[in-house]
Amino acid sequence: MTNQKPIAPSELIINPDGSIFHLHVRPEQLADKVILVGDPGRVPVVAAHFETKECDIESREFRTITGTFQGKHITVVSTGIGCDNIDIVVNELDALANIDFETRCVRPVLRQLELVRIGTCGGLQPFTPEGTFIASKRSIGFDGLLNFYAGRNEVCNLDFEQKFLNHMQWTGSQCIAHPYVVSADEELLERIAQTDMVRGVTIACGGFFGPQGRQLRLPLADPHANAKIESFTYGEERITNFEMESSALAGLSLLMGHKALTCCMVIANRVAGRANPNYKNSIDNLIKLVLERI
Repeated sequence: MTNQKPIAPSELIINPDGSIFHLHVRPEQLADKVILVGDPGRVPVVAAHFETKECDIESREFRTITGTFQGKHITVVSTGIGCDNIDIVVNELDALANIDFETRCVRPVLRQLELVRIGTCGGLQPFTPEGTFIASKRSIGFDGLLNFYAGRNEVCNLDFEQKFLNHMQWTGSQCIAHPYVVSADEELLERIAQTDMVRGVTIACGGFFGPQGRQLRLPLADPHANAKIESFTYGEERITNFEMESSALAGLSLLMGHKALTCCMVIANRVAGRANPNYKNSIDNLIKLVLERI
C-alpha cells in the first residue's frame, strides 16, 4: 500500500511505552498463535503449561502471557465477558500484528494470527451434557457487533440467517432483528476438534440471563425462545450451545483474514436443567488439548 494516510491518534491509541491502549501489549510481545480466555484468572492456568514465559502483563480485565509450549510460540490473553470485549481484543491484536506503530500505517503483507477461544457454555441438546467439549463450526451472533462492519454479508451465511429468523418468528423490536451467522476456519476446526469434540452451532448472546432465556424477576420478551432454538434445524445441523463471544471472534477474524475457532466445555445443560459450578479443574483437559493442537 502506497501513500497511505496514517491512522489518527484518536483511532489507534498507543500508550507512551509503545503498547496498545487496552491490552498494554507491544508488537514484539505477540505470538502468531493466540489462546483467548474470558477469565483473567485462567491465563496463568494456561501459561502454567508453558516451558518459558516472556511477558506477563495486566490491564483491567485483560491479562496477557506469552511463552512457549512444546516449541510453539503462544500468547494467552483474557478478554473478559462478551462480544464488546472481543471487539476490543481482536482489533488490538490485529493492530499489533498488522499496523506499523511508528508510521501508523497498515503493513503491506498480512500477518495472519490463529485465535482459539477456550471457554464454558450451556448445552442445548440431549447430546451435549455437562462435560462435553464443543468446537463451534458456526456461530450465530445475537450481539449485533458484525453489523457495524463493512463486508458483513460477504462473510455470513445469509440463507441460514433468514431460515433462523423465519423459525423464530420475532417481530418489531422483539429480541434481535438481525442476527448474523459466521463459520470458523475449516482447517483450524479440523485440527483442533479432531474426534473428541462435538462440532456445534453456537449462539453468542448479548447477556447471561434474558438473552439466554433465563428468567429471575423480569419476564422474557419471548418465553418460548429456547424451545424454538432447540428445535431449529439447518440441514442436519442443530444449535448446540449458548455462550457470549464466539460470533464476534469468528466474524472479525474472517473480515481481517485471521483463523479463529471457539472451543467450550458444557457446564450447564439447559434441556436437563442441570449445572456443574465446580468445573474449573475439568476445563484443564480442554486447555491441554488446545495447546497440543494449536
